[in-house]
Amino acid sequence: MKIAVRLDDITSTMDWEKFTRLENLLDQYHIVPLLGVVPDNRDKNLMRDEAHPDFTGKLQEWQKKGWSLAMHGWRHIYTTKKGGVFPLNHFGEFAGVDKARQSEMIRDGKEKLAAMGVKTDIFMAPGHSYDTHTLSALKEEGFRFVTDGFGINPYLWKGMIFLPIALQKNKDIKKPQGYTTLVFHTNSMNEGDFQAAERLFQEYEQEFIPYSDYLKAAPVRQTAWGRLKEYLLARLKHFLVRLRSGGQE
Repeated sequence: MKIAVRLDDITSTMDWEKFTRLENLLDQYHIVPLLGVVPDNRDKNLMRDEAHPDFTGKLQEWQKKGWSLAMHGWRHIYTTKKGGVFPLNHFGEFAGVDKARQSEMIRDGKEKLAAMGVKTDIFMAPGHSYDTHTLSALKEEGFRFVTDGFGINPYLWKGMIFLPIALQKNKDIKKPQGYTTLVFHTNSMNEGDFQAAERLFQEYEQEFIPYSDYLKAAPVRQTAWGRLKEYLLARLKHFLVRLRSGGQE
């Protein structure tokens, strides 16, 4: 199994101590991730620290290291109760919003990232929530990739290339072939999470690939059965997570 890494919720006001700790681990084990950058963050949950005095400079620094950058939504505000076509959650920023408005959001986010020197064709939906309007708008705005979905290979659907994430991290990484993505939210990581991450980096060091290599992998065409299976797995995982959390979203 070839393993890629993505880090969500990258903002100028994230918990920089935790982020830097994981960044150092990634550098130590030569892991080159994808960062999901929120173009115009308005989510107070992502305001964990004082704004970095040179966030634009940090974005350039990460790109020079070979790290890939994605557009992580627009303002990261959950305004809908829709799970969309990949219903891991029943809330989101995009799914359920009309096409014209989604196009405006995507266009504005892209422009804001470009003003910071970030040009990307990779999209990361807040809450994993997107619908067919999202995909159509993304395609029209020049995006090619969506970092989401389940499976062991990148796949083509609705004119976009999907780069699947892990369904069950500890099981997926043990599969003999294919690709997967491990997702980290540094803002919420605790001591145990950092220790577990380092053990995983050590044990599977030879299986990790730069995210840029994942982008180059040849996609397969998604079948109707594959689409249905992915949808049902997302619904099942949503149900199990809610069950473990006592019914809380």
